[in-house]
Amino acid sequence: MKYTQLGRTGLKVSRLVLGTMNFGPQTDEADSHAIMDAALDAGINFFDTANVYGWGENKGRTERIIGNWFAKGGDRRDKVVLATKVYGNMAPDDSEPWPNHNKLSALNIRRAVDASLKRLQTDYIDVYQFHHIDRATPFEEIWQAIDVLIQQGKILYVGSSNFPGYKIAQANEIAARRGGTIGLVSEQCLYNLAERRAEMEVIPAAQDYGLGVIPWSPLHGGLLGGVIKKEVEGGRRASGRAADTLADPAARAQIQAYEDLLDKHGLEPGETALAWLLTRPGVTGPIVGPRTAEQLTSALRAVELELSDEVLAGLDEIFPGPGPSPEAFAW
Repeated sequence: MKYTQLGRTGLKVSRLVLGTMNFGPQTDEADSHAIMDAALDAGINFFDTANVYGWGENKGRTERIIGNWFAKGGDRRDKVVLATKVYGNMAPDDSEPWPNHNKLSALNIRRAVDASLKRLQTDYIDVYQFHHIDRATPFEEIWQAIDVLIQQGKILYVGSSNFPGYKIAQANEIAARRGGTIGLVSEQCLYNLAERRAEMEVIPAAQDYGLGVIPWSPLHGGLLGGVIKKEVEGGRRASGRAADTLADPAARAQIQAYEDLLDKHGLEPGETALAWLLTRPGVTGPIVGPRTAEQLTSALRAVELELSDEVLAGLDEIFPGPGPSPEAFAW
């Protein structure tokens, strides 16, 4: 495994991030524990989760699965850089939450971090991430709440997720004005070959403020994992976002061109999509969310995969980025 610093911090993390969203809904606890053991054995030390994972009436289940894994001992907690998130409505039926039981008020942050610590069976969280912007809560209040948690030893660093570039700037400028607050150190955003809008504003803001970029959905819902080839060879039809995209003839032709390019160079689509992200400026590491140990093994190969200039140029031709801001939308 290869490692890098998380943004401007001294924290060293693996270049692949283990995503745990499938733990519980799609992968049972025993298999989830086996995947986490295999990830740790392979050198992955950065694990990502969220308080809402488990979904519906099982919100919090994923954190509990991770907590039970930590409880097995063997230095598991000590070896892991643990990231979780706060913001979502934790009501089991997704009904309107009781006031102050979601988003980023100081009260909910305090309540949510204690609940996550209990489920995770740990006394601290390495990277506590805001899952979404909260338009109703000023950053002065958010940072005051975070300062208290850091002083209490409950969290070490703070990251954002799904933030626009201007909110990254606003958050860190207010943190700097307050003094003594390190501000955001990472941004977790939707970013992959098929979805490159983050290159226009989010990633430049993250780079300017020293945030590590952690792309989620690196295969764009399976679309970049060889979906057409699997459909032809195994009769395995696409579902979800991938199926919706392939219903558009132009988009299907684009994915076919992608798979043809990689077939020409003897490359696996999923591994290539991950390897491409590892070449991108500012990227700490993509989140991989394996449902099985075999999927984890495939993702690990991406770390050692070197993409030629010809392949990189071909990928840019098939999936052109938006270009820099403001030139992408101005003269």
